[in-house]
Amino acid sequence: MKKPSINRMPQVALLLETSTEYGRGLLRGIVRYSRLHGPWSLSVAPGHLEQTLPKAKSWSGTGIIARIHSPEMANLIRATGLPFVASSLDEFRSPRPGDKFGEIRTNSAAIARMAAAHLVERSLRHYAFCGFVGCAWSSGREEAFSRYLTDKGFHCQTHRIELANWMRWPHWIENWEGEQPILVDWLKSLPKPIGLMACNDNCGREVLQACAAAGLRVPDDVAVVGVDNDELMCELSSPPLSSVALNLEKAGYESARLLDNLMSGHLDGQNVVQVEPLYVITRQSSDAIVQDAPCVTSALRFIKNHAGQGIGVPNVVEQAGVSRRTLERRFFEALGRSVGSEITQCRVERAKRLLLETDLPSHRVAAGAGFGSVKTFNRAFRRATGIPPKLFRHNGKG
Repeated sequence: MKKPSINRMPQVALLLETSTEYGRGLLRGIVRYSRLHGPWSLSVAPGHLEQTLPKAKSWSGTGIIARIHSPEMANLIRATGLPFVASSLDEFRSPRPGDKFGEIRTNSAAIARMAAAHLVERSLRHYAFCGFVGCAWSSGREEAFSRYLTDKGFHCQTHRIELANWMRWPHWIENWEGEQPILVDWLKSLPKPIGLMACNDNCGREVLQACAAAGLRVPDDVAVVGVDNDELMCELSSPPLSSVALNLEKAGYESARLLDNLMSGHLDGQNVVQVEPLYVITRQSSDAIVQDAPCVTSALRFIKNHAGQGIGVPNVVEQAGVSRRTLERRFFEALGRSVGSEITQCRVERAKRLLLETDLPSHRVAAGAGFGSVKTFNRAFRRATGIPPKLFRHNGKG
């Protein structure tokens, strides 16, 4: 009797940095896919972006997932003839027709809109963007950020850091010594207070250092938000850096699924994986509330700190120290929404984080976010997001 054939275990090279949250997030999703649908033999080298293919003679690759940092790296991957899934393909030559490839794209437009909305909610009147020269994803975020603000009737000033080798840490440090004084002068020239989006957390940390060198107060003079939510780096910043969190684990999982299809020849036509934003993690760097009316400022801070505790409009009115009619009028003049709407919005944002960061059942998410019942929670969440909480959790976790 003929023995059934046993397929060889896929050997997949992961050319992704372990030094950043972007790389680590993708790796977590890839590992989860391998565990559920593999097993795969995974090869990864701890380090930054300058990754290379495995050199061990025992490695007989069947696929590659990579973050491309140079044309040389792109050519090296293509020369293997292996199926691959890679990010940053748009920075180099278009893939050749014969390539078995997939692409990881970061939804820069959605990320920038989320960062802009976060700063606009602070009732700021001036805005700026800081990014990198010659970097496609940075340019995409800059364009979308400026467009969002223009549509809202605001103007955005921009600055691009000239760091040709920003992906390579020694070169970053060398070039930064010359770039920081230029950034300091630009920051000093901006109208204050101002809301600033940095293209990623690395850029955001440099902005914070430049603010300190310029003697500018964060967030009172400059409110800053970055991208990637590299938690350790954000918390080590001074002050801690707010950041747009990305759904990297889901993108990593879907990248592995795409590579699996490429390796098996079962690609269904979809060869792009999107990295979507989740929400803004608010830390001290953007924790600013700029209002001419002290009662509105007091009300906003009280809502932010206590929305999860079942407060109502009367509690906010008592804290603001004015009549309900006066508070509602000034609140709407400043923000274009009611006090009750602000409470609900804060609760929905808290619920989003609980849904994605925990496995709590619906009734505990509702209670933790400050909703009085699951029914009220479901109704408010669907009205704010367009989808029920269960679907939001499913879409976010993959």
